[in-house]
Amino acid sequence: MSVVDRLQARLRALARVDRIGQFVSVGVAGASLETAIVFLLTGLWTLQPLPAKAVGAEASITLMFLLNDQWTFADEGEAGLVSLGRRYLKSHVVRLGGLAVAFATLYVLTSWTDVRLVVAGANLWPTVANVVGIGVGMTLNYVAESLLTWRVHAR
Repeated sequence: MSVVDRLQARLRALARVDRIGQFVSVGVAGASLETAIVFLLTGLWTLQPLPAKAVGAEASITLMFLLNDQWTFADEGEAGLVSLGRRYLKSHVVRLGGLAVAFATLYVLTSWTDVRLVVAGANLWPTVANVVGIGVGMTLNYVAESLLTWRVHAR
Protein backbone atom coordinates (compact mmCIF):
# COMPACT_ATOMS: atom_id res chain seq x y z
CA MET A 1 0.00 0.00 0.00
CA SER A 2 1.44 3.38 -1.00
CA VAL A 3 1.89 6.32 1.33
CA VAL A 4 -1.02 8.10 -0.39
CA ASP A 5 -3.26 5.04 0.05
CA ARG A 6 -2.36 4.80 3.75
CA LEU A 7 -3.06 8.52 4.24
CA GLN A 8 -6.42 8.21 2.47
CA ALA A 9 -7.34 5.21 4.63
CA ARG A 10 -6.54 7.16 7.79
CA LEU A 11 -8.52 10.18 6.64
CA ARG A 12 -11.52 7.98 5.75
CA ALA A 13 -11.37 6.34 9.19
CA LEU A 14 -11.20 9.75 10.89
CA ALA A 15 -14.02 11.24 8.82
CA ARG A 16 -16.71 8.75 9.89
CA VAL A 17 -19.60 10.98 10.93
CA ASP A 18 -21.12 8.38 13.25
CA ARG A 19 -17.83 7.95 15.14
CA ILE A 20 -17.29 11.72 15.37
CA GLY A 21 -20.81 12.10 16.77
CA GLN A 22 -20.20 9.39 19.34
CA PHE A 23 -16.83 10.90 20.31
CA VAL A 24 -18.40 14.34 20.75
CA SER A 25 -21.26 12.86 22.81
CA VAL A 26 -18.76 11.10 25.06
CA GLY A 27 -16.78 14.35 25.23
CA VAL A 28 -19.89 16.22 26.39
CA ALA A 29 -20.35 13.67 29.18
CA GLY A 30 -16.69 14.02 30.19
CA ALA A 31 -16.75 17.81 29.93
CA SER A 32 -19.92 17.91 32.04
CA LEU A 33 -18.30 15.84 34.77
CA GLU A 34 -15.10 17.89 34.68
CA THR A 35 -17.00 21.17 34.64
CA ALA A 36 -19.11 20.12 37.63
CA ILE A 37 -15.97 19.16 39.55
CA VAL A 38 -14.19 22.43 38.66
CA PHE A 39 -17.28 24.39 39.69
CA LEU A 40 -17.58 22.56 43.01
CA LEU A 41 -13.89 22.90 43.83
CA THR A 42 -13.48 26.55 42.74
CA GLY A 43 -16.97 28.03 43.00
CA LEU A 44 -18.17 26.47 46.22
CA TRP A 45 -14.85 25.66 47.86
CA THR A 46 -11.60 27.58 47.64
CA LEU A 47 -9.39 25.35 45.54
CA GLN A 48 -7.37 27.15 42.84
CA PRO A 49 -8.40 26.57 39.18
CA LEU A 50 -5.41 24.45 38.07
CA PRO A 51 -5.57 21.86 40.89
CA ALA A 52 -9.35 21.72 40.46
CA LYS A 53 -8.85 21.06 36.75
CA ALA A 54 -6.40 18.24 37.52
CA VAL A 55 -8.98 16.46 39.68
CA GLY A 56 -11.76 17.04 37.15
CA ALA A 57 -9.60 16.03 34.20
CA GLU A 58 -8.62 12.69 35.71
CA ALA A 59 -12.24 11.82 36.49
CA SER A 60 -13.27 12.96 33.01
CA ILE A 61 -10.51 11.07 31.17
CA THR A 62 -11.41 7.85 32.96
CA LEU A 63 -15.13 8.25 32.21
CA MET A 64 -14.48 9.10 28.55
CA PHE A 65 -12.09 6.19 28.10
CA LEU A 66 -14.64 3.72 29.43
CA LEU A 67 -17.46 5.15 27.29
CA ASN A 68 -15.32 5.34 24.15
CA ASP A 69 -13.99 1.83 24.67
CA GLN A 70 -17.48 0.36 25.06
CA TRP A 71 -19.31 2.50 22.48
CA THR A 72 -17.36 4.76 20.10
CA PHE A 73 -14.52 2.32 19.41
CA ALA A 74 -16.20 -0.89 20.60
CA ASP A 75 -15.17 -2.80 17.46
CA GLU A 76 -11.56 -1.60 17.47
CA GLY A 77 -9.86 -2.91 20.61
CA GLU A 78 -8.71 -6.41 21.44
CA ALA A 79 -10.61 -8.30 24.14
CA GLY A 80 -9.10 -9.01 27.53
CA LEU A 81 -8.09 -7.19 30.67
CA VAL A 82 -4.45 -6.73 29.60
CA SER A 83 -5.50 -5.11 26.29
CA LEU A 84 -7.98 -2.90 28.14
CA GLY A 85 -5.24 -1.81 30.54
CA ARG A 86 -2.87 -1.08 27.64
CA ARG A 87 -5.52 1.04 25.89
CA TYR A 88 -6.29 2.87 29.16
CA LEU A 89 -2.63 3.76 29.68
CA LYS A 90 -2.17 4.70 26.01
CA SER A 91 -5.30 6.86 26.18
CA HIS A 92 -3.87 8.73 29.17
CA VAL A 93 -0.58 9.36 27.37
CA VAL A 94 -2.37 10.42 24.17
CA ARG A 95 -4.67 12.79 26.04
CA LEU A 96 -1.72 14.62 27.62
CA GLY A 97 -1.50 16.76 24.46
CA GLY A 98 -5.16 17.80 24.64
CA LEU A 99 -4.88 18.23 28.40
CA ALA A 100 -1.81 20.46 28.01
CA VAL A 101 -3.78 22.66 25.60
CA ALA A 102 -6.74 22.77 27.99
CA PHE A 103 -4.51 23.61 30.98
CA ALA A 104 -2.71 26.33 29.01
CA THR A 105 -6.02 27.83 27.93
CA LEU A 106 -7.36 27.77 31.50
CA TYR A 107 -4.12 29.30 32.79
CA VAL A 108 -4.13 32.12 30.24
CA LEU A 109 -7.82 32.90 30.72
CA THR A 110 -7.63 32.91 34.53
CA SER A 111 -4.12 34.28 35.13
CA TRP A 112 -3.59 36.76 32.32
CA THR A 113 -7.04 38.29 32.44
CA ASP A 114 -8.92 40.05 35.18
CA VAL A 115 -12.33 38.62 34.37
CA ARG A 116 -14.90 37.68 36.98
CA LEU A 117 -18.31 36.25 36.24
CA VAL A 118 -20.14 36.29 39.56
CA VAL A 119 -23.50 34.55 39.75
CA ALA A 120 -25.22 34.09 43.10
CA GLY A 121 -21.95 34.91 44.89
CA ALA A 122 -19.86 32.33 42.99
CA ASN A 123 -17.21 33.29 40.44
CA LEU A 124 -18.06 31.21 37.36
CA TRP A 125 -15.17 32.53 35.23
CA PRO A 126 -12.82 29.59 35.99
CA THR A 127 -15.61 27.22 34.99
CA VAL A 128 -16.25 29.08 31.72
CA ALA A 129 -12.50 29.26 30.99
CA ASN A 130 -12.26 25.53 31.62
CA VAL A 131 -15.04 24.81 29.10
CA VAL A 132 -13.20 26.90 26.49
CA GLY A 133 -10.02 24.88 27.11
CA ILE A 134 -11.91 21.61 26.80
CA GLY A 135 -13.24 22.72 23.43
CA VAL A 136 -9.80 23.70 22.16
CA GLY A 137 -8.32 20.29 23.03
CA MET A 138 -11.16 18.16 21.62
CA THR A 139 -10.04 17.93 17.99
CA LEU A 140 -6.50 17.03 18.99
CA ASN A 141 -7.86 14.30 21.25
CA TYR A 142 -10.15 12.84 18.57
CA VAL A 143 -7.38 12.50 16.02
CA ALA A 144 -4.84 11.15 18.51
CA GLU A 145 -7.24 8.71 20.18
CA SER A 146 -8.51 7.43 16.83
CA LEU A 147 -5.08 6.89 15.31
CA LEU A 148 -2.96 5.96 18.32
CA THR A 149 -5.19 4.39 20.99
CA TRP A 150 -7.72 2.48 18.90
CA ARG A 151 -5.82 2.51 15.56
CA VAL A 152 -9.02 2.88 13.50
CA HIS A 153 -7.05 2.99 10.25
CA ALA A 154 -5.56 -0.46 10.76
CA ARG A 155 -8.76 -2.38 9.90
